[in-house]
Amino acid sequence: MSPIYAAITAVAGWVPEDKLTNHDLEKLVETSDEWITTRTGIKERRILKDQTKGTSTLATNAVNSLLEKAGISGSEIDLVICATSTPDMGFISTANLVCDAIGSKAMSFDISAACSGFIYALEMASNFIKSGNYKKIVVVGADKMSSVIDYKDRNSCILFGDGAAAVLIEPSEEFGVIDTVMHSDGSGKELLHVKRGSAYPFTKEVVTEEGHYFHQDGKSVFKHAVTNMSSAAASIMERNSLTAEDVAYLVPHQANLRIIDATAKRMGVESDKVCINIEKYGNTTGATIPLCLWDFEKKFKKGDNLVLAAFGGGFTWGAIYLKWAYDAN
Repeated sequence: MSPIYAAITAVAGWVPEDKLTNHDLEKLVETSDEWITTRTGIKERRILKDQTKGTSTLATNAVNSLLEKAGISGSEIDLVICATSTPDMGFISTANLVCDAIGSKAMSFDISAACSGFIYALEMASNFIKSGNYKKIVVVGADKMSSVIDYKDRNSCILFGDGAAAVLIEPSEEFGVIDTVMHSDGSGKELLHVKRGSAYPFTKEVVTEEGHYFHQDGKSVFKHAVTNMSSAAASIMERNSLTAEDVAYLVPHQANLRIIDATAKRMGVESDKVCINIEKYGNTTGATIPLCLWDFEKKFKKGDNLVLAAFGGGFTWGAIYLKWAYDAN
């Protein structure tokens, strides 16, 4: 009996219309377009300005586009997994809200693994497909990072944007997720975090001190990201005897252009094989990799070897080797 793989059979994304450019940020904090561009590669990012709308709005729009593209209804979906670090609320998963919006009663849950969330979710979806009990799974990466960013902190506000993208996962005997490498290290909690949760309940003091915003030690996180993301990508290649020539595209997490370059260099992959859209969206956390898949979909060919790699808060990191399943029209 042939092995069953979890293949991506469709991809769609959605980003808000409003843009926050580097020149806009020059009016908010002491920074410049040149400084941001040379250090990160970011030129602009999208912002969901409506404060009454959360991550589920981003995710639902992406999933609705996916369903329309695939020609199926929400009722046909067996499982929805949402990778997000900015859920709409507690006790109700963003995936649950998405299911309600698309008319689905399928099992649904969120994955919280920061910027590695999408590849974590894709690994889980792969195993659900292999069980034989699930035929159509939606994995959506979505984050409204503007809801946790202090726009007076020039070290963080330049990095992040809002967005979402989703993939449809179906069983295949030939294409899909071939292998994964996943890791985590909770000792990195003080270097990158948002102190919201049961150990950090809201008080007047916390709000006044702005302790509930995103925080990171940029230099330390950068070093960990370069080392671990590139190591995971190199490891997945070694485990599967892949050379740089065998890899059609590297699809990396879009946090910093220098981290992406370091990963490609470690893999020996030329720049024309690296999917980069950080200049348009910034770091959308759980959405960066699926947004890249969406933007570069027409370049991918059936049977292409793709390597997906990410690093996120926690710390979390990993890589996925998959064979692309279709030629886009």
